[in-house]
Amino acid sequence: MPTLAAPTFTVSAVTDTVANPAASRQPSPARRALGACAAMLAVLLAGCTTPVATPPERTPDQVRSEIEQLMPPKIADRAGWARDIYVAFSTQDIATSRDNLCAALSVTEQESTFQADPPVAGLARIARAEIDRRAQSLHVPAFLVDAALGIQSSNGKTYGERLRTVKTEKGLSEIFDDFVSMVPLGRQLFGGFNPVRTGGPMQVSIAFAQSHAADYPYPIAGTLRDEVFTRRGGMYFGIGHLLGYPANYDKLIYRYADFNAGWYASRNAGFQSAVSQASGIALALDGDLMTPGSRNAGQTELAVRALGRQIEMNDSAIRRDLERGDTFEFEQTEVYERVFALAERTTRRTLPRAVLPGIKLESPKITRPLTTAWFANRVDGRWQQCMARGSAGG
Repeated sequence: MPTLAAPTFTVSAVTDTVANPAASRQPSPARRALGACAAMLAVLLAGCTTPVATPPERTPDQVRSEIEQLMPPKIADRAGWARDIYVAFSTQDIATSRDNLCAALSVTEQESTFQADPPVAGLARIARAEIDRRAQSLHVPAFLVDAALGIQSSNGKTYGERLRTVKTEKGLSEIFDDFVSMVPLGRQLFGGFNPVRTGGPMQVSIAFAQSHAADYPYPIAGTLRDEVFTRRGGMYFGIGHLLGYPANYDKLIYRYADFNAGWYASRNAGFQSAVSQASGIALALDGDLMTPGSRNAGQTELAVRALGRQIEMNDSAIRRDLERGDTFEFEQTEVYERVFALAERTTRRTLPRAVLPGIKLESPKITRPLTTAWFANRVDGRWQQCMARGSAGG
């Protein structure tokens, strides 16, 4: 660290009226003490004003190198993964801190073990069950479904043959798209709806990708759905879903829960917990403040209405604020601030602003009881391992 010269201090002379003129030429004890204090202060200030070194901005090569270092061992094409991950961070202006890099890597490891299009166990059975379910709901006889699946598809195989051997969601998505476009019964069963809703190395929602594609930095040869199943597209949209929104969380684990349950689910579950504390009404801490697609009040809204007098808000004002529950600005609404203030007066303690949502995971791909909290804790464990790899590497 460079040595900085101590700043110079000028002490104004103090004129005393004295009988002995020589005394005015000799420093008085008070002046000597003042001079000593000034010297000590100069030394102290020199230490205090030493500037804190700002770490130099890292080059893209340095960030990519760190990503490779942080990845789990035995991952193929580490340089390729690092390149696509870096592009996802840089083009979306997301900070490439070690915390954030490890967060993205940990979700990827959890969801796909770094496979762009991971195989899904029992996918053929799951797909056929979905076709049969939709056929039954539309009262389509089973023999018609079998006949439709026996038709030759665009690649020369029948749809049934392709379905029996499908291993990945990309492959299944392609079968459904082909089935809907080529077979009249396919349009009747599925219309424009492809039941494959997530894909890629981070298993990101295809609907999310479609609604956040305006600044996608790559040329799209096929469809945006196709891009989700690529490494570059899956990482771009997955990292955007995980880290590309503002949140006042003090721990990344709440972002992992949001990744699984939807943006701000953890914050909203914290709000629901505060509503329960203030009202005594038990609520499912699922992060859903409103009943989707309904004008009727759901459990959370009814519980907040029960607090209306105490928080001095009527039903319409409560609904107005709850409708902002999927935005960052919900935290600045009157209902949010007043419910927490009431709950903390009631409990006489500070309440957490985020809670892991208690959501049971529902998917044909899930074969055992799992929850959003399980997912978040699982990813958090991988994040800690990733951070340890970074510490070991310096």
